[in-house]
Amino acid sequence: QVQLVESGGGLVQPGGSLRLSCAASGIPFSIYTMHWYRQTPGKQRELVATITRGDSTNYADSVKGRFTISRDNAKNTVYLQMFSLKPEDTAIYYCNAEFTSRNYWGQGTQVTVSS
Repeated sequence: QVQLVESGGGLVQPGGSLRLSCAASGIPFSIYTMHWYRQTPGKQRELVATITRGDSTNYADSVKGRFTISRDNAKNTVYLQMFSLKPEDTAIYYCNAEFTSRNYWGQGTQVTVSS
């Protein structure tokens, strides 16, 4: 059974930092491309960051320079380090694992940026 479990969300003030984690099980994690998406009510899910099996990374323009995606294949975990958070970063953040036609989602973790 495939599971992706996100953690690390919460309430943070503008300018603050958070680190999200996504622990995977049931898949050969090291061969999967891992993504972080986010979604707010009434809007489409947005791709935030990607890390490939070869550790190549890509970011949405809105988070470049503020967010960093990384992975630890020994722990089957992908991370999203978020700095200089803004109110517009408020969303549910989802982890996604992709390999050819296989695609799996976590349940999401809420990030709220507010004073």
